[in-house]
Amino acid sequence: MEASFGLGEALVSGLVNADGYKVRDGEVVTKAVATKQLAVHALPAGGTQERAIERGRQDLPALTDAQVVRLAQLGRRIEAHFGYPQDIEWCLIDDDFQIVQSRPITTLFPIPATGDRENHVYVSVGHQQMMTDPMKPLGLSLWQLTAPRPMYEAGGRLFVDVAQGLASPASRAGLLEVLGKSDPLIGDALQTILDRGDFIRSLPDDGPGGPPPGWTPAQIETDPAIVAELIGRSQASVAAVQRDIRTKSGSAMLDFILADIQELKRILFDPQSLQVIRAAMDATWWLNEQFQAWLGETNTADTLTQSVPHNVTSEMGLALLDVADVIRPHPDVVAFLQHVEDDGFLDKLAKVAGGQVARDAIRTYLDKYGMRCVGEIDITRPRWSERPTTLVPMILGNIKNCEPGAGPRRFEQGRQEAWKKQQELLESLLALPDAERKAEEAKRMIDRVRTFSGYREYPKYSMVSRYFIYKQALLEEAERLVQAHVLRETDDIFYLTFQELQDVVRTHQVDEQLIRQRKDEFRSYQALTPPRVLTSDGEVVAGTYRREDLPIGALIGLPVSAGTVEGRARVILDMAEADLEPGDILVTAYTDPSWSPLFVAINGLVTEVGGLMTHGAVIAREYGLPAVVGAENATHLIQDGKRIRLNGTQGYIEILPAT
Repeated sequence: MEASFGLGEALVSGLVNADGYKVRDGEVVTKAVATKQLAVHALPAGGTQERAIERGRQDLPALTDAQVVRLAQLGRRIEAHFGYPQDIEWCLIDDDFQIVQSRPITTLFPIPATGDRENHVYVSVGHQQMMTDPMKPLGLSLWQLTAPRPMYEAGGRLFVDVAQGLASPASRAGLLEVLGKSDPLIGDALQTILDRGDFIRSLPDDGPGGPPPGWTPAQIETDPAIVAELIGRSQASVAAVQRDIRTKSGSAMLDFILADIQELKRILFDPQSLQVIRAAMDATWWLNEQFQAWLGETNTADTLTQSVPHNVTSEMGLALLDVADVIRPHPDVVAFLQHVEDDGFLDKLAKVAGGQVARDAIRTYLDKYGMRCVGEIDITRPRWSERPTTLVPMILGNIKNCEPGAGPRRFEQGRQEAWKKQQELLESLLALPDAERKAEEAKRMIDRVRTFSGYREYPKYSMVSRYFIYKQALLEEAERLVQAHVLRETDDIFYLTFQELQDVVRTHQVDEQLIRQRKDEFRSYQALTPPRVLTSDGEVVAGTYRREDLPIGALIGLPVSAGTVEGRARVILDMAEADLEPGDILVTAYTDPSWSPLFVAINGLVTEVGGLMTHGAVIAREYGLPAVVGAENATHLIQDGKRIRLNGTQGYIEILPAT
């Protein structure tokens, strides 16, 4: 809260700096007393007058600590009354507070509700999953049911509480390391909270430090058969649920989904699966760190991870190039697709010359990848199979920008570059002391990276495949509820949690007012920007990169795929509106797996969200695209069409002067 002498007009007009106070648990924990030289006073005849404050009062606090605590309590009562954070204006007359105005703060991010008075530190799940948009209640609740640990909702987003992990000496270092490597801005924000020493109080040391729970040490043999077996088991499990759910309806169908989520979790968190993912990450970090120490080389693993086997996300982008190859020889189909407006176009396509083969190619693609979409962790988002028009601009772009056979050729080129890089690295080690041991270790880690890193993308693909099966069954049930006049429209189920939907299916009763309220809330959440780190005090803690070795004016981010490239910046927030040309650099808020088909048409990638092992970074490395992620406000600071220089090795972007 802020306070000063005289009328509040002095604060509003910027005439004075205010005292700042922070209260926690009924105590003033932070107090910044400003030097106040002026005050605005009311005149008896009307109007106001500026008056100098006598020198002896200029550095005195405007409020006593007791008054600050009393004012904070009053503010909490007002917020509780309105049920929303409030911007409150007040005045103090003869030690009596008077409330002048209270209005909702619609841009302030709400705090997750826990029902206790403990200190909590919330880390954004959306920044980890590369999906920072709000989710509807059904999507939120299903993700919470799938998650391995409690997740708290606020502003249509999910957060995990890491306060306990930060407080424990046994888990703190591992937690900071994992989250810091995932997103350095999250890691720095958490370290900032720890360094203050007033919010997280260290628990007694309860043993040796280590990684957070669930982070399995990567004790696993480098064997390609392990990956093939994991994928095979996952495919069989998805096929089984797709078969078995067809016989279910009503409450039995929802009970089936609830039980099957346990099978989904068993597959997602299978110890061997986690070991494969961890082994790839460990080997990547090892290669980067060791070759930096041995040869002074940065981001060594980037080239080595090009065109690895079993990466279902990068294969998805290359497969759309193959679809373009099928359509390219048929000009009538190309002309037809240029004017597609509705999602029923596939049925009309067969009437066009060459349309049958084109439709078969698109449908074959959708059979394998149609469960994907932007924001796919939210089951309520429309999938490509539901909205195939989303793919049309990408197909047309591939036809225009790529030569026939580009998919297989691109994969082979990446494989050759990775092989060449491996040979260069191993040869360069021969001149070093203890060369044989170093070369042997390096070769072992390179094999590990190339064997396991492609699998990193598969568990999410499997999960989203299962989600789409659930969604189709749930929408069929919703249609039955519409026919029974329980719901007004099928999409109403998206504004109910899974548990609430179970009650509606069982009772055939629904709270229509609740659904309307949820729709209004969702619209308001779309205007909010979720923080990476948020405390239970409502404080948004922003991290920084703390780097000074960059060109003046450069936009800083995290280097995730090496190389430097110049080109036209294309600032794109909606994948369906992408109009890319060869040489363009994609600038966007985030990229989840659904964006990867665009990667074949660009020369570089900039995102506002991401880390070393998030999906966009993994696919950028596999395609050999220079990439910088975690560049805050990039879509606002970089204008569409501007030429930029992207340095994916050092992690920065320069906006180039017009020529």
